[in-house]
Amino acid sequence: MADTCNCPHHVDLLVIGAVAAGTKAAAKARRENPQMSIAVLTEGDYISYAVCGLPYYLGNVIRTRQELLVVKPEDFELQRDIRVLLRHRVTRIDAEAKTVRAVDLSNDAQIDISYDKLVYATGARPVVLPVPGIDLRGVTTLRTIADGERIRAMLDAGQVSSAVVVGGGFVGIETAESLAKLGVKTTIVEALDHVLNTFDRGIALLAQEHIVAKGVDVRIATKVTGFRGDDKGNLAFVQTDSGEIEAQLAVVSVGVRPNVEVAVEAGVALGPTRAIAVDDHMRTTVADIYAAGDCCEVTDLVTGRPRWWPMGSTANKQGRVVGINATGGDEAFPGVLGTQIVRAFDYTVGKVGLTTKEARECGYDVVTATVPSSDIASYYPGYRSIIMKMIADRATGRILGVQVVGEGAADKPLDACVTAITLGATVEQVKNLDLGYAPPFAPAMSVVNVAADVLDNKIKGRVTGIDPCDLQDRCAVGDTPFLLDVRTEPEVIVGAIPGVTNVPLDELRSRLGELDRDAETVLVCKVGKRAYLASGMLEAAGFGNVAILDGGMSAWPFETE
Repeated sequence: MADTCNCPHHVDLLVIGAVAAGTKAAAKARRENPQMSIAVLTEGDYISYAVCGLPYYLGNVIRTRQELLVVKPEDFELQRDIRVLLRHRVTRIDAEAKTVRAVDLSNDAQIDISYDKLVYATGARPVVLPVPGIDLRGVTTLRTIADGERIRAMLDAGQVSSAVVVGGGFVGIETAESLAKLGVKTTIVEALDHVLNTFDRGIALLAQEHIVAKGVDVRIATKVTGFRGDDKGNLAFVQTDSGEIEAQLAVVSVGVRPNVEVAVEAGVALGPTRAIAVDDHMRTTVADIYAAGDCCEVTDLVTGRPRWWPMGSTANKQGRVVGINATGGDEAFPGVLGTQIVRAFDYTVGKVGLTTKEARECGYDVVTATVPSSDIASYYPGYRSIIMKMIADRATGRILGVQVVGEGAADKPLDACVTAITLGATVEQVKNLDLGYAPPFAPAMSVVNVAADVLDNKIKGRVTGIDPCDLQDRCAVGDTPFLLDVRTEPEVIVGAIPGVTNVPLDELRSRLGELDRDAETVLVCKVGKRAYLASGMLEAAGFGNVAILDGGMSAWPFETE
């Protein structure tokens, strides 16, 4: 075939894909073996760019395109002696002959390159909504630098006064924040019943409530049915099953799918998630072909099952493992916990491990604790609130998952929990973790310790709790227990769950005779502490069916009166 770009005919290591996993694999391989020949093929105009930074590029937090470029192609070649072929689309892999055919998109010329080892790191592509008007100007995804530049140009030119973000996941929320801070009237349209669908509903609703308070119109349980343009082919309205929304810009962020088609045609097997199946050395089912990044599966470290987890952090770790193994090394990638963290205006929202629903689906006898706290000592100036939900297996006490939300610094306790879950820690072990303490840095009892303490109390039968969402669901169908709010009257006047009876904790002992000892009673306070004290009082007085609202009103994400 014609070789119009002086392309190599053979390399020791050929990498397909050049964002995170591919460039990491190539760079690590070069460090492991300075003599081998290495080439990288990519369809794009750039390599190793920060996809996760694109929403912040829209909002001018990241001011220039160059700041998103981790490595330039010319630097990759000059500093690492790795050949980079930009704008080359791979069309065929012949695994038996160990050759790759690609098309040079600049002139449509075909090239063939043979290899000894191949790394397939093609990433993922955005899901395209199959609705009318998807090709209108102003309707776009946000996955590449070209996407970001196109949107940024519209914003800089003052062409966008109203925008719709389709999808309430991480990229959707980050994009909505950037647009809203620029003064754009912004709407999030989410097909499910809350944003952040990888989180438990209660935690997600707390974040959603904050996003709405910041001026973003969030429309849940709403599906986009099409896009309507003006007579010049520009977007004018986003059509949904509940009406039209005026918009000059629509950013579609409804998920991604692994790029696997060329690999499948070469005989590479997919796993149950429909991403490429790999072993712990990142080897595919075809000899001398590795896969890494968003195109392949990983192992869930909690369940041991395959999962698909497209994250830049994971891709970089996998790329490093591939670079070692493709040069004759012996390195394993154990898997992931599914750790996530996102900023939503003034809130941080993060998770690790299984959600309550996922844990139950896996057959665990789930026990949860929801604990409001502060990020530093609550008497120290500048403290901010956070809420942690910890999920454990009742039978073993093993921690299965953690979620955090709030204005406070949530990344520190989240990462402590990541380490604990990675090591298979139990509630007993975590409740006594000797975490760093001084008033400017943390409370005397970290939210991590307190959440584990509450779980320990529940597992050992010292207290019974009810999750806010479980209580709301029961109330919605008329199965409402007796709700006893033990806060002060002024607190209750500010906001309370509909239908509560208020008996302040200080008056409770003298008013026990007013209450039904046989009724199922749920105790409510601000964060749970006074409800815990009240439960001991009621149980000592012969009340046999008492529970505490987990997290109190601080974690209640529903209507109040």
